Amino acid sequence: MAEKILSAQDYFAIAEENKPQLETNVINEPKIVQLEADPAAFCGYRMIASRSTLKDLPKHDFNKGDKIIFDFGNHYVGHFGLDLVDHGNPMDSPLFLHFKFAEIPAELGFDNSKYEGMISSSWIQEEYLHIDQLPCKLELPRRYSFRYVEVEVMDTSSQWSVRLSNPHLKTQSAVSTQKVQTVPTDDKLLQKLDEVSVKTLRDCMQDVFEDGPKRDQRLWLGDLRLEALANNVTFKDYSLTKRCLYLFAGSITEDDRIPADVFTNGRIVPDTIFFFDYSLFFISVLNNYFHETADWQALDDLYPIAKRAINKALTFVNPQKILVAPDDWRVFVDWSQVIDKNTAGQAILIYALKQFIELAKIKSDPDLSGYERQADELSASAVKYLFDPQQQLFISGPKQEVNIASQVWMVLAHVLNDKDNEALMSVALKELFPIKGIVTPYMYHHIVQALFEANHAQEAIDLLKSYWGKMIELGADTFWEAFDPNDLEFSPYGSPIINSYCHAWSCTPTYLLHKYVLSEK
Repeated sequence: MAEKILSAQDYFAIAEENKPQLETNVINEPKIVQLEADPAAFCGYRMIASRSTLKDLPKHDFNKGDKIIFDFGNHYVGHFGLDLVDHGNPMDSPLFLHFKFAEIPAELGFDNSKYEGMISSSWIQEEYLHIDQLPCKLELPRRYSFRYVEVEVMDTSSQWSVRLSNPHLKTQSAVSTQKVQTVPTDDKLLQKLDEVSVKTLRDCMQDVFEDGPKRDQRLWLGDLRLEALANNVTFKDYSLTKRCLYLFAGSITEDDRIPADVFTNGRIVPDTIFFFDYSLFFISVLNNYFHETADWQALDDLYPIAKRAINKALTFVNPQKILVAPDDWRVFVDWSQVIDKNTAGQAILIYALKQFIELAKIKSDPDLSGYERQADELSASAVKYLFDPQQQLFISGPKQEVNIASQVWMVLAHVLNDKDNEALMSVALKELFPIKGIVTPYMYHHIVQALFEANHAQEAIDLLKSYWGKMIELGADTFWEAFDPNDLEFSPYGSPIINSYCHAWSCTPTYLLHKYVLSEK
């Protein structure tokens, strides 16, 4: 019996059926704090306690230029509100307020007007608001991602003041952390890594698995793959994973490329950004989802999309069975601009092809043997052309560069046997550590995972603690989009003010701990 071919609208309709009902909770009674410049603090600023208290707030008059900072004690995603009342003579002018929302203290220290980064300044979390009548129970309609909010009175008039009370926020997420058990370990740092990972994931689980609730608030395939893995060991909200798979399935192009991301705010709009490796990760997410759920209907619906994606990718393999990705469909791997990514791309193709073969076996695909042959040929060519026996490492690109990404992805693709994988990472540990040129938790996840897979568990745990642990040491409530321990103010966009400090692809310590540490006990 021939399989039914679904249209894009069919896929989107099923995605809509799996749209979550967001859970909300009101957080009130924040602390009042003050911003202090501190060269030793992350990005140069920290918060200190204020003498003002929330109890005294309703009696305090605010006039032009006055400001106050509320600290909600942890990172949240939601809507901010407070009560406002005029005091003094009759209100003879509008109230003009300026709100700034911050995931880290430094966001309140930067002068937003001087931002010149490569991403639109409209992502900076601030709001200017005129209010014509008081008293007012203000509820800001726009959702923000923050721990701190600064309220500044831009103007009232000389005749009256404004008084504030009841600062609060209504949080939102597809899931609740109350349903997640903490990891059973006596190691306090590992406990904290797990806790912050789960918080990061929760705040990114909205109508879809967002990459970052501050920015870009989109569904990205690379982030989705890691979020789904972390979700498997925490919230187990498989309907959200299913929703995201169907959104990408409906977004595949006529030339069989899956976009790197999809806009879902209001209406579904596939982006025009394409990454070679992200397109392949649709297969990874589907394979993971099916093994978790045994959802045969989803597999029947989505397998044709996975097959189109792998077939498209294989057209860029040359006669020597080496991937030559086109310039307009580049391999992402990491935000780093200093490493060559060709060999990592070859490994990711093998990695995804092997996962597709698992699905092809389940589906009894008559083309199975052809895919198995190609996997063998791609692996053999990787060893023949890309492995340097003198250095005992994989090389990449025209300059035959040696970098950590090449070794890691070859390990994860299991191009070599287990013994040789262990030897490969032993050489990598000696020659390529401390890590240089890698700037995201996304790639650090894969480095840690490769160490676990290659029988270097202690080194993997040490890296988990040193990398994600350093973010916690610097004050992280949730894990960040980009983090270079050698350059604490690194931003792929030209300014740390625009970075996301709650980002999906950094949430995986909880997954790594459950899969490789706790499962061994």
